[in-house]
Amino acid sequence: MKTVFRIAASLLVAALAGCAGLVDKPVRATLYDFGPGRVTPAAAPAPQATRPALVLADVDAAGALDGSAVLYRLGYADDHQLRPYAQARWSASPPQLVRQRLREQIGRDRIVLNPGEGAALARSGGLLPRALRIELEEFSQFFSSPTESVGLVRLRATLLENTAGGEKLLAQRDVVVQRPAPSADAAGGVRALSAAVDAAADELVQWLAQVP
Repeated sequence: MKTVFRIAASLLVAALAGCAGLVDKPVRATLYDFGPGRVTPAAAPAPQATRPALVLADVDAAGALDGSAVLYRLGYADDHQLRPYAQARWSASPPQLVRQRLREQIGRDRIVLNPGEGAALARSGGLLPRALRIELEEFSQFFSSPTESVGLVRLRATLLENTAGGEKLLAQRDVVVQRPAPSADAAGGVRALSAAVDAAADELVQWLAQVP
């Protein structure tokens, strides 16, 4: 009888081991960003063409937009609901990625400073630079149908003048950009959102150049 029990126990252990081998390993989420951006050094602008330095504050965003999920909306079903892709994540939060790309684009014709560096510049005898604040209000892949979608970016830009009496509002602009997604999935949404951010950055560069 003991021999029978030993054989049965061995068979049970072997069966459990076989089942364990059939269990799928957890699938890691795919990480996305906006791509490498400029891959060659930018030519330094001529001194006379360089615009005044600008402090770019951290980009503000609320709720789910400040996380790492790649989000989408089903406009044909319920466009009030933000849905996350299960196996897709941003390598950093959208506000961080947006700020990085804005700094790169704006920095093509002027010095872009981090918060706190402007005060150091003033202490060294330089002029206190203007500050640009960005609020990220929408950042999602918007589906108008199961097969058609766009990367939708909406932000508000506020340009401030630093004076001895505090900050003074100079100008404000709302930017809404959408770019078509090449595929109806997370990868397509990421490409569309990246293109939309680039277009929004170009629009901000032109706007900043027009503000006296």
